[in-house]
Amino acid sequence: MSNKTQNTGLTSQEVEENRRKYGSNVLTPPQKEPLWCKFLMKFTDPLIVILLVAGLCSLGISAWEYYGMGSDITVFFEPVGIFVAILLATGLAFYFETRADREFAILNQVNDDEPVTVIRSGNTTEVPRRDIVVGDLVVISTGNEIPADAELLEAVALKVDESSLTGEPICQKSVEKTDFDTEGTYPTNHVMRGTKVMEGHGLCRVYAVGDYTENGKVYTEAQIDNSVKTPLNEQLDGLSNLITKISYGVASLIIVGRIVTFFATREPALWPGGAFDATHFIAYLLQTVMIVVTVIVMAVPEGLPMAVTLSLSYSMRRMLKTNNLVRKMHACETMGATTVICTDKTGTLTQNQMRVKQTRFYGLGGDQRLKGDETSRLIEEGIAVNSTAQLDLAGSRPTVIGNPTEGALLLWLKDNGIDYKSQRQATERIMELPFSTERKYMATMVRSNAIKGKDVLYVKGAPEIVMGLCNRTCGDIPAGQTAQELSDWQNQAMRTLGFACQVVEEGEQVMEPGKLTAKNLTFMGIVAIADPVRPDVPQAVAECHKAGIDIKIVTGDTPATAMEIGRQIGLWNDQTDDGKNIITGPEFASLSDEECHRRVMDLKIIARARPLDKKRLVENIKWWQ
Repeated sequence: MSNKTQNTGLTSQEVEENRRKYGSNVLTPPQKEPLWCKFLMKFTDPLIVILLVAGLCSLGISAWEYYGMGSDITVFFEPVGIFVAILLATGLAFYFETRADREFAILNQVNDDEPVTVIRSGNTTEVPRRDIVVGDLVVISTGNEIPADAELLEAVALKVDESSLTGEPICQKSVEKTDFDTEGTYPTNHVMRGTKVMEGHGLCRVYAVGDYTENGKVYTEAQIDNSVKTPLNEQLDGLSNLITKISYGVASLIIVGRIVTFFATREPALWPGGAFDATHFIAYLLQTVMIVVTVIVMAVPEGLPMAVTLSLSYSMRRMLKTNNLVRKMHACETMGATTVICTDKTGTLTQNQMRVKQTRFYGLGGDQRLKGDETSRLIEEGIAVNSTAQLDLAGSRPTVIGNPTEGALLLWLKDNGIDYKSQRQATERIMELPFSTERKYMATMVRSNAIKGKDVLYVKGAPEIVMGLCNRTCGDIPAGQTAQELSDWQNQAMRTLGFACQVVEEGEQVMEPGKLTAKNLTFMGIVAIADPVRPDVPQAVAECHKAGIDIKIVTGDTPATAMEIGRQIGLWNDQTDDGKNIITGPEFASLSDEECHRRVMDLKIIARARPLDKKRLVENIKWWQ
């Protein structure tokens, strides 16, 4: 890519050329069958086939009785009832699945039409997501969803939520090689389609669109394989085969029995004139066939397909009310035959909302309650003003806008009855130093409302770094005690933050461009933040184990975090579980098929996993079973 293109973006001609060469930024939907073909496919169900045969046979018998024996029109009620049952069962299934397909298509179209800010021909403009091409320069900022896989050219305090791909709710992104995470699932200078910018802004150059993105590969692998039968399909197939075999067996016995009776009996009613009469035998045989057909028709449960369809459609509607779209009706019952569950961590086992787990502010005492004194007011003000996050309180559940870790602190204030917006409005911001990966802290100086008439400097960041900036600790707590508390929390895979403040005297210089110069900072305490487990998950895990269902966590998070979540939900036991029960994604990918087959049933956690690791795990579980 030329330097000119990097600065000015693609021209209109280059956009069209790259679209022809690399494709458009749309995920290719699976090839759709015509509606008439989908409808006819509903008649291939084994029970429906049996009903069709039974209906045709019943129709033949009714026609013979009506035209040959002079019966009234009521003899056609039974075949009509069978065909009505067939049409209701197939029609309802066709209707619900067609409606689900239509809703899926609407969701995909809305997503593809979202506007994206790009630089083309030197101008900044907005285009629909579907129009992004390889080589486009995309401008990203807080709240944006990444439209395609791209390489960062610029990044300022950029943090991305990759939980949709890896389970990581916050990933630091940078173009500086010193910041690169060699153990990350994706390169630090790459942003992936479908992830979301939580903080900062940047400029990136697209290198993959549509099906060729990581998101597209997952979408392709996740396409429904209709050739795989659900347990209910298999059971209905077995039932239809059983009905067929029993019906044919009984029919054969009836035919053989009546023929034997015909030849073994010399009564005049069966042998007119005492001699064999071929015409009479043919009439007798036709009567036997009619009896056999009647038996077969009666053996077929006409109402079963309808009952199954109604049950599955009701399940489909119930799932839709909880915002779960089901494309195929028979998928509603597959959970009943589950033996292994491969689950993500973030947002599935956890709430996908960072929350303050524990606090250790040394000026609050053992109960850690905000009491309204000066120390409490400084803590409240420091958390409220020294932050870039916001809370959206419009819905039933508060939503964090911005950095999830900072949002957890604001949620903690809310839980303690403190309005962070009022705190911010009551202070005047004088200077600030934004967070950076080099400094590992952020600082803000305000004209304080906590201490009237004074300027106060607040610092927040990595506890070890913040402690190093301070010359005293609130309450004169020994540094060794703080270090031990931090170690305990970090061993539980919790994120930790340290807080400090200083009352700034008139004329005192505490901040210069790019760094702090404060000499009298007081270390206020530390906070542990984690994504809490959903309250109902431990019980659900216990019930699954009781039912004989094995559970495996497949997450893009670190092994330590995944193990801690496993402990909290009752999946991981330090006494019985060891290294054979956990593996990282790269290690799992390097296993041979034979090694994978041997280890797959022992594994409980795959950490640092890519989405496609789950597909290989599922395939090996199927092989093992």
